[in-house]
Amino acid sequence: MRRAVIDLSSSRPAWRVTATAVAEIRRAFGRGWEVVNVEAAAVSDSDGAVASHDAVRCAQGTEVYFGWGVPGAVVAAAADTLRWAHTAAAGVGASLTPELLGCGAVVTNSRGVCAETVADWALAAIAFCVRGFHWAAAAQRERRWAKDVFTDGTVPLREFSETRVGIVGLGGIGSAIARRCRAVGMEVRGIRRHPSRRRPRGVAWVGGPGDLIRLARQSDVLVLAAPHTAETGRLVGEEVLAALPPASFVLNASRGALLDEAALLMHLETGHLAGCVLDVFASEPLVADHPLWNHPRAFITPHVGGVSERFWGRETALIVENIRRYLAGRRLKNLVDFTVGY
Repeated sequence: MRRAVIDLSSSRPAWRVTATAVAEIRRAFGRGWEVVNVEAAAVSDSDGAVASHDAVRCAQGTEVYFGWGVPGAVVAAAADTLRWAHTAAAGVGASLTPELLGCGAVVTNSRGVCAETVADWALAAIAFCVRGFHWAAAAQRERRWAKDVFTDGTVPLREFSETRVGIVGLGGIGSAIARRCRAVGMEVRGIRRHPSRRRPRGVAWVGGPGDLIRLARQSDVLVLAAPHTAETGRLVGEEVLAALPPASFVLNASRGALLDEAALLMHLETGHLAGCVLDVFASEPLVADHPLWNHPRAFITPHVGGVSERFWGRETALIVENIRRYLAGRRLKNLVDFTVGY
C-alpha cells in the first residue's frame, strides 16, 4: 500500500490542520493509499527545519509528505521512497537541503494561498502610515491631545490619490497588494524577476531587479513582497533606503532577510523615513531589547499578516487539486524551482 503523511498539526491553532482538511485529503487519495495524520505538534514558524519524532517515524517509506516545510530528518527517513513533498508555507529556504535536492522528489509550496490576506494587511498598513496613525498611537499612550502636530505640518499626511506605492515583488502577494492600492486611487509601480511578463492591471510600470533604485525614488511607500532567495537577501539596504523620498515609509510583508534592519533604523533616526510597518524580521521572535520595539516611527506585527479563518479552505483546495494531478501523472501546481529557490 502506498503511503502519504500529513504533518500539519501546528501548535498554533490558526495553522493547525483541521479534521475536515484531513478527511478531504484522504478522500482525494482514495483506495490503495495509507494516509497517516501525525498528531504530534509540528513547527509552523519556520520554513521546515524541525520535525517531531513521530513525524520522522511515520515518514519512513512514505511517497508523499505534507508539512510546514520539508525537514531534513523527514527526507532522511524517506530518502528511497519520497516522490512529492508539499509545504503549507510559501517560503522554502530551510527546506532546500542537499538531501532533498538529491533525492529526486518534486516539491510544491503554498505561494498565493495567503496572498489576499497579506494584501489586506499591507493596505491597512499603508493607510496607517499615510494618515499619521503612528503619531496618533504615540500620543494616545501619553494621553496627549496632539492636534497641533497634525495641523502644523509636523505629521506628513497624504490622501490615497496622491500616494505612490512601490512594490518589490509582483507575484501573488504583490499583485494582490497592487489591486487594492489601485482600487483606492493610489499610483502603483513595481519590480519583479521577469519584468517582461504580463503586467498586473493598474500597475504604471514594471521593472526588473536592476530598477530597484528607480522604484525607490518614485515611491512614497515601499512594500517588500518578494520571496527570500540568494539574490534577495538584504535587497533593501542603505542605497535603496537613501533613494526613497523624504518622509516615505517602508513595509515588509515578505521575509525579514530582505531588509537591512540596521540601515532602516538609521534612516528612521535621522528622520529621513517617516516610519515603517514590519510583520517579519531577520530573527524571530524579535528579541525584547531590539530598538525597533520602542521606536516611535516603527509599528510591529508578529508575523501574522497571513492569518485568516479562510486559510485551510484555500490550502486544502490546493492540496486536493495537486493530489488529483499527481495521481493522473500531470504537472503539479506551485512547483518549486530549485534553481531560483521558490
